[in-house]
Amino acid sequence: MREVGLSATELGPEGFLPGDPAAMASVLSQHGLQAVGGFTPLVLHVPEHDVELEVNRILDGYVATRADVLVLSADSGGSDYDSRPALDDEAWQTLLSNLDRVAKLAAERGVRAVLHPHVGTMIETGDEVRHVLDGSGIALCLDTGHLLIGGTDPAELARQAPERIAHLHLKDVDSRLAAKVQSGQLTYGDAVRQGMYRPLGTGDVDIPAIVGHVRAHGYNGWYTLEQDTILTEDPQDEGPVADVRASAEYLRTVLDRLG
Repeated sequence: MREVGLSATELGPEGFLPGDPAAMASVLSQHGLQAVGGFTPLVLHVPEHDVELEVNRILDGYVATRADVLVLSADSGGSDYDSRPALDDEAWQTLLSNLDRVAKLAAERGVRAVLHPHVGTMIETGDEVRHVLDGSGIALCLDTGHLLIGGTDPAELARQAPERIAHLHLKDVDSRLAAKVQSGQLTYGDAVRQGMYRPLGTGDVDIPAIVGHVRAHGYNGWYTLEQDTILTEDPQDEGPVADVRASAEYLRTVLDRLG
């Protein structure tokens, strides 16, 4: 990450960094990286599931590393991203209440909670995103890839609701493969394996428009680079690092152009 000019990182999946908060902070410091926060799937629609204990445990690590963004997804409770239950009115109310509850818990510890619409979770489609915007006060993580795959134009959402966007996950997407996920021709995992996510500037997401909309509204948060991939063998040469470098250089060009 440092070699390609990145100054900060999200915390990654469990096991990517040490679980002990002090050890996690030490590793980041050794590499000159700032902690941003991390992707946290939580089951939010089940009344019997108490999220408070889990959230407080995660926030202990945030305080130690000075991370400031808790990136939530509304986990379906299933084993993959290819199926999810339908929500009735009670489950929707539980989910929305839990979003506000988690946001309050995080704020009490100096952390901003944001909701990450994500394929295969309870908040995936445009209607579901709108339901959250209308029924909860939580801010959004604008993930350009998952929104597009879920049927939402991320540039249009950035234009319509820039005041609700507090974090960015920038991905580029091959819309041809995304359409096959939407229609059920491909599973999400198979599409990722086939290269659905592309380095920034080489897919079908309008990254300059998205960045332009949020910056025009005073956005001063993180620009997180994400390009999900599935490795089927040991990488040759640089492997995925080459794509990270390309995305970082493209984003710098966009930001420079916007001033």
